[in-house]
Amino acid sequence: MQQRRIGDRTVSAIGLGAMPLSTKTDRPSREDAIATILAALDAGVTLVDTADAYAADESEFGHNESLVAEALASHGATDVLVATKGGHTRRGTDWLLDGSPSYLRRACEASLRRLGVDAIGLYQFHRPDPDTPWEESMGALRQLADDGLVQMVGVSNADVAQIDVARSIVGPALAAVQNQFSPGWRFSADEVAHCAAHGLAFLPWSPFGGVTAAGSLDATAPAFAEVAAEVGVSVYRVTLAWHLAQADVVVPIPGASRPASIQDSAAAADLQLTPDQLARLDSA
Repeated sequence: MQQRRIGDRTVSAIGLGAMPLSTKTDRPSREDAIATILAALDAGVTLVDTADAYAADESEFGHNESLVAEALASHGATDVLVATKGGHTRRGTDWLLDGSPSYLRRACEASLRRLGVDAIGLYQFHRPDPDTPWEESMGALRQLADDGLVQMVGVSNADVAQIDVARSIVGPALAAVQNQFSPGWRFSADEVAHCAAHGLAFLPWSPFGGVTAAGSLDATAPAFAEVAAEVGVSVYRVTLAWHLAQADVVVPIPGASRPASIQDSAAAADLQLTPDQLARLDSA
């Protein structure tokens, strides 16, 4: 499988993104979720992205991290980069924000325990908190790296100016930016280019447009469906190959709830689209 760099780590060009499904009934069973993670590892995926807030509600905060840790332990894989996030909290089923330094340290320490590691491979600030200056949150991330709790730092849902502030405060520990990017949501194109110019990995979340949109991608992205028909693969595989062609720092993290889904996604790392096909997709 084609590989890419995140900081000083080499990872698969396609990662596996945890799916923050909103209820306990619309997500796969524990057994199916673990089977999907194991299928990703067997397909050569070496980046797994999760978050402490990926849970149905406050009562099971950290659910997805614990699931990832269980799957990795059962597989025995040692070369997987686990990326998680802190800064989102839950009150009941509501999503709230806390980017204060004290909270980020507590959240990081809790994630360390759930993942069962001495240092988190890539720790990402989930989303800017309007009640906490961005500079303070970035300082907290820098301190986590300096103290050895995290190996690399990332920011999520950040604009170019915020990325530059993060670069100035976090320094070399800053390795990645995770923003939304998909055929129907290209508003992070400037951030993709900025990451490429500064050697930061760009991890598009919801690369198919989100759980709801993904099911109708053939209809909402007809140019992608046309190219998929031409090359004889799924529209999802073409979409991820298009992501990879945007810049050599892009590492998509599609979600999956079935082994077959992540196996198809992983194959996108080796799909080469022609310049004409890419031009058509870029202009779609």
